[in-house]
Amino acid sequence: MNIEEQIPEDHPLREIKEVADAALKRMDRTFDRMYSKRGRRSVPPERLLKSMLLMALYSIPSEVRLCEQLRYNMLFRWFLGMDMVETPFDHCAFSDNRDRLLEYQATRKFFEHVVAEAQARRLMSKDHFSVDGTLLDAWASMKSFRPKDEDDSDNDNNGFADFKGSKRSNKTHESKTDPEAK
Repeated sequence: MNIEEQIPEDHPLREIKEVADAALKRMDRTFDRMYSKRGRRSVPPERLLKSMLLMALYSIPSEVRLCEQLRYNMLFRWFLGMDMVETPFDHCAFSDNRDRLLEYQATRKFFEHVVAEAQARRLMSKDHFSVDGTLLDAWASMKSFRPKDEDDSDNDNNGFADFKGSKRSNKTHESKTDPEAK
């Protein structure tokens, strides 16, 4: 079966795939610096970055869930350049490569290029719309939610936060990784 033939010509992910591939093409030199030509094979960083884009576009809450989808979701496999026979990568590929992607700022560069390319193709709307934030699930970690008056200098609990029995509010607590988050 040819997956390409199964994806409708007018599916929105087709144009997004072109945008993502154009963004990745601009990053070839970054990828060359990131990975050696020798050694054991790794999941291509391009595939990991496009996977992160799928997670954002389809509100997939975890890498585990994404990798589960890759076992049976033909659209996602097509987007990542996989056929239906190829064994999908394990969610550990993200954690195995996260430091390298961060060190070379590959994730940030990729998403900046995707946005720039989408804007250049006039795929993004400048129309304003409002969303009821109470209906949205956040991808926020409670580990970073700390009392505002807490001193970080002696904090060596590796992100552990015991909130059992305590009340939290935006007046008394804030995210240490994103203080503007409410």
